Amino acid sequence: MFSFLSKPAEMIRPEEALPGRPDPIPTAERHHVFDRPLEAPIPEGMDQAMVGMGCFWGAERIFWETPGIWLTRVGYAGGFTPNPTYEEVCSGRTGHTEVVHVIFDPKVLPYGDLLRRFWEGHDPTQRMRQGNDRGTQYRSALYTYGDAQHAAAEASRDAYADRLRAAGYGAITTELAPAPAFFHAEAYHQQYLAKNPSGYCGIGGTGVACPAGVSA
Repeated sequence: MFSFLSKPAEMIRPEEALPGRPDPIPTAERHHVFDRPLEAPIPEGMDQAMVGMGCFWGAERIFWETPGIWLTRVGYAGGFTPNPTYEEVCSGRTGHTEVVHVIFDPKVLPYGDLLRRFWEGHDPTQRMRQGNDRGTQYRSALYTYGDAQHAAAEASRDAYADRLRAAGYGAITTELAPAPAFFHAEAYHQQYLAKNPSGYCGIGGTGVACPAGVSA
């Protein structure tokens, strides 16, 4: 975080990306809030989602505080470098954005309600930044699992775009795509604001409500 210095504002080309490494970097073993294995498999009846909202410290807190969320974990996605480190992602030379991967119970938290948390929790019109956090790693992203999620995500984006436009905001710049590979961030990033309650959080919403029924 604390990215007030100039950072790349345009995505690099794949051939320019750092090489990365074949093996995952070390991360935490257990979730600091839920006390479950951080790399637990998805239980039967649960679903998954992946979102980028700028700084993943604050974004993850939004979701672990949401009823129906079973597990959260932060990492990197949407780029070209396999198993990147935080420093590599910060360089702008991996193409990744900071993301939160969540496992949730759709009977308690329907996907449409999760989408509402996503849209209202950050400003999706800011392109390669979020507040004072600037660079490609802070771009808004909504990565989907399956056709149903993708259709719901598109419907929610279009519905929210109308509300934002009416409130005087520009176009939504969120990257919306099928879920790419997820790479866990380092252990100290996982549930950072639970371990450091007064820590930095650079995300904030627009104050514009997302309409009900966004996943219809």
